[in-house]
Amino acid sequence: MKKYLLLALLVPFLGNAQLKKFVKKAKKTVTTATTASTSSATSSLDISAALKEALNNGITKEVSKLTATDGFYKNEAVKILMPEELQKVDKTLRAMGMSSLADEGVKSLNRAAESAVKEATPIFVASIKNMSITDAKNILMGSDNAATTYLQSSTSTALYAKFNPVVKESIGQVGADQIWTTIITKYNALPLVSKVNPDIVDYVTNKALDGVFKMIAVEEKDIRGNLSARTSNLLKSVFALQDKK
Repeated sequence: MKKYLLLALLVPFLGNAQLKKFVKKAKKTVTTATTASTSSATSSLDISAALKEALNNGITKEVSKLTATDGFYKNEAVKILMPEELQKVDKTLRAMGMSSLADEGVKSLNRAAESAVKEATPIFVASIKNMSITDAKNILMGSDNAATTYLQSSTSTALYAKFNPVVKESIGQVGADQIWTTIITKYNALPLVSKVNPDIVDYVTNKALDGVFKMIAVEEKDIRGNLSARTSNLLKSVFALQDKK
């Protein structure tokens, strides 16, 4: 404003060429100041806050679904099937008229995962809280699953340690240990089959982890690509920067 006031005072003393040059310089100064102000408005802190909000949304919306009854079992994207080495067990049991036993075995694995995932939220919250500004910037301008990848790298070890004993306990609570003992015993007693003894607890723990990150990735992709999924002004303004990359 002061620039333009000064301009008005000087007009009588300037030639046309000088006037144009002065106006151009004044506009450039104002534009630069405005750009700097806008850049400051979308600061590093805004980006960090937006990424934390987006990740919290993903955890609240998607991970919580997995903790419900049938959260894994009736979600084809994350449903836990028999381990690869037990596919032959599944087929053999069904061929021998024991389909219900095979079904119960699969359901028990998913029930154990649903229980374990309830332990995930505090670990995710701690990881999100510790996210650095540099992490946030890299995530915002990264791939469609950059935030999910960040969480995966920063929480997988802690999640496995937390999930594993819960899965083990849950397998006992839902009777999966007895079901699987029966399945393995019956299968191993069949003639001409190779004996199996898989580590069900480790298998379910890893599958539960896979399911958690798969669902977070779904929410992240939605926020990045779907404007209506950006449910706050902060998400809208910050992820608009990503749209321009």
